This record gives sequence, structure tokens and C-alpha cells, in this order.
Amino acid sequence: MRTRSLTAAALNERPVLLMIGLLGALWGIAVAAGGLTSFYLCASLIACTLILVDFRIGVVLLIVLMPISGSSTLFPHEMFGVVGLNPLNLLLVGTLFSCLLHAAADRSLPQFLPQPLLWLYIVPIVIAGAIGSRHIHEIAPALLILFQGLDFANAAAYLREWVAKPLLMVVFALLAGAAVAKSARPEKLLIPVIMSMCIMDVLVPVYVAHSGMSLNQLASSEAREFLSPLGMHANDFGRLYASAVALALFTWSDSGSRGLRLALLLALGLSLVALVLTFSRGGFVAMAVATVLYVLRRFSARTLIITCVAVGGALLFAPQAIYERLSAGQGAGIDAISAGRVNGLWLPLLPEVLHHPLFGNGIGAMLWSDTMRRGAGTVTLAVNHPHNAFLQAALDMGLTGLVLLCAYFAHAWKGLRAMAKDPDIPAGLRGFFQGAAAGLVGMLVSDFTDSSLTPRPEQAFLWLAIGMMYGYRGRQSGAADIAQDESRGGRT
Repeated sequence: MRTRSLTAAALNERPVLLMIGLLGALWGIAVAAGGLTSFYLCASLIACTLILVDFRIGVVLLIVLMPISGSSTLFPHEMFGVVGLNPLNLLLVGTLFSCLLHAAADRSLPQFLPQPLLWLYIVPIVIAGAIGSRHIHEIAPALLILFQGLDFANAAAYLREWVAKPLLMVVFALLAGAAVAKSARPEKLLIPVIMSMCIMDVLVPVYVAHSGMSLNQLASSEAREFLSPLGMHANDFGRLYASAVALALFTWSDSGSRGLRLALLLALGLSLVALVLTFSRGGFVAMAVATVLYVLRRFSARTLIITCVAVGGALLFAPQAIYERLSAGQGAGIDAISAGRVNGLWLPLLPEVLHHPLFGNGIGAMLWSDTMRRGAGTVTLAVNHPHNAFLQAALDMGLTGLVLLCAYFAHAWKGLRAMAKDPDIPAGLRGFFQGAAAGLVGMLVSDFTDSSLTPRPEQAFLWLAIGMMYGYRGRQSGAADIAQDESRGGRT
């Protein structure tokens, strides 16, 4: 009998082994014929197959890959000449499809998209995109010459690049939230988060070391585009690393696991090194805000002394290039400190808000504004965004959109703070949520001189935390519903 059972098992395994063999052969043929692009495609398809079984596999992969693949040129952004066909999008779509199938099966689909996120954030962006799609042929000619990718073929191309693509970050956050809601131990998601941080942290130091540039050269205003070949501007990298510092610092402080604390300490150190190498003043400001909030949140004589010693030591041994970067423009007025943004950009653009005060003139409104088309100012002709997230929102969505987006971030900050105080959440995750709240404040402060209130790659870690916040809310509401049903059953 035992021999027969072994024979039957072997026969049952043959189709599986045959499929694996055929898949391996097809993969080998594809890679040989198409090179690295085919490798990415096959790897994405295999990942999607596994994700259909459990969408949380895709969420873990997205956590690791989203920051680097969404911003870096190390991953292809299109394959076989098809715009939008890339490993990240395939992984995202496969994970979303699997997640929605699971949600439909267990009737949790209505909880997938929180109402505040929909009405305060997504809807204003979509409406502004619809308004802007009517103006894509009015973009200032000088900008079309200076910047590639602004000459949209049609409204669909504009909406894909400036509306749909940024909102994929929100989809990523929702998937992370769904994974938290379905996981027995959501704190395990901190492991891929730390891995993602470390991968992003080594990107800039390795690139700088390979380039051979000195710190003085990196700190100069002429080197602001030096990191752009990696996929993001130096200031964008700075804000990304500042949020990583906030998350790692608070999570390290609250975590009770020795191994996790060591890993977080490594991520914190790498993030600080990478942030310094960006020489991003906005990133420095965001980190400083998060550090101050950390001291206030953990206020004690010990915390104050350790922070003072750490900051004092860092300032004492900091290279001269950092001081030169921080003091750029001092003594020459606010316009010089802002790198010419005040007189050459913000003041000329400010009257444009009054032209469309309620609903703005569409995503990217600065590009077809009267100011840009007339060529007013000198600095304006060298940039394609206002370098002020709040001014950009007012131009694109009007005062209505600006208020709604700010209200959403206030809602997100309040929610993160609530999670940080919840005793039912593991200590490490409470620190993670507290770090996200501090990082969000730091981001909003630094947004006065750059970035955007709409989703951007440097916001990846913060959107991940917001998604996990919604996931925990889903767990709590689900537990409350179960308890309510049980109490009703007991009374019956």
C-alpha cells in the first residue's frame, strides 16, 4: 500500500514538475532572445502568479521596490517600447487584482478606499487633471525647449503622466493597508521597510564614491542636478532620506527587539550619511523638524543630553562644505537665501492664483500661466514647477483644492498620532506611526521651498505609513463588528 501511495504521489507531481520545467525553458528562451528586458518581464509574471495566491507577497515586494523603482533609473520604466509596461506597474496591477479578489470574497471591498482619502485628496487631483487636460497645447514654448516630456501628444498622455502615475503611490498605500488588515502580525512588515531604506540609503553614497566628486563640489549650487541620473533631484532625495530618518529614529526608540533595534540603527546611520551627501537644505530642515519633535515627544533629561551631545558632535566634526551649503545666501536677503525663488518665481506667479481662485487652472497650471508665456522674471524660465508645494496647489486646484489637500494631511497626521498612542498596537509599530507623523510635519515644512502636495516618489515611506494606518483602522473596525455580532448572538 505504501508503495502504491508513493507511486501515486510521484505521478501527481509530474505535471507540476513538467510545468516548472517548461516555465524555466520559456524563461531561458525569452532572456536569450530579449535580454534583460525579458528577464524583468518573466520575473514580474512569475511574481504576479504567486501574488494571485496571496496578495501580501506582492505588498512585501512593493515595499522593498517602490522607493527605488519609482524613482531610480536602475529599473526600466518601459519594456518592448510600451509606455507604462514595466516591472513595478505589472507587480502593482497584479497585487491590486489579487487584493480586490480577496476583498470581494470576504466582503471587505467597501473598506478598501477610505472616504477622507477619496473626497479630500483623490477627487481634487482628478478634477484638476481634467481641467488641465484642456490646456496642454498652451504650455509656454520656452519650457518645451528647456524640458523634455512636456510636449504631450494628447490629453490621455497628460492624464497618464500627471494624474494616473502619481496616484499609483496612493494605490500602493491602500495595498499596504489591506495587507495590514489581513495579517496576523503586521509588525513583520517592518522588515521589508528596513530593507527598502537600506537599499535606497546606499544608492547615493555609492554613486558619489564612484563619481570621485569632492564634498565641496557636491555642496555647490551648480551641482544640484548631479544626482538626477539616479532618477530624482538632490532635494527630492533629501526629503526621502529625511522621512527615513524620522521613521527609523522613532521606531528604534520604541522597539523592544534587539535585532530589530540593530537593523534600525543601521538604517538610521545610512540614512543620515545619504542625507548629508545630498546637501539638500530642504532635507536638512525636514530632518531638524523631526528631531525636535522626537525630543519633545520623548522629553527627559537623558533624551535632551544625548540629543545635545549628538547634535553638538555632528556640528563639531561636520565638514566645512556643509556649513557653506547651509549659509548659502545669508547676508544677501531673503531672495538670495531662497536661491532667487522669491523675486524670480513666487512673486511673479502669485497673481496667477487670482485668475482662477476657486478651482485653479489644472495640474501643471504654471506651465501655461500668463507669467510663463510672457517670460516674466528671470529664474522662472529655468524651472517647470513653482518650487513651493502650497503655491503649486493654489495654482493647480485653487484655494478650494489647497484647503482640501491640507485638510487631508491634517486628517492623516491625526490618524498617525492616534495609532502611535494605541496600546493594542505593538511598540515598534507605535514608534513607526509616531515617526511617520513627525516625518509628515517635516515634509510639509520643507514643502514651502519645493516638492508638491500631490504624490511624489520621495513620499514613498510616508504613504506606506498612511496606508498601514488605514489597515489598522480596518482591523479595529473588523474586530468591533465581530464583537458586536457575538454579543447579538449571545443575547439571541
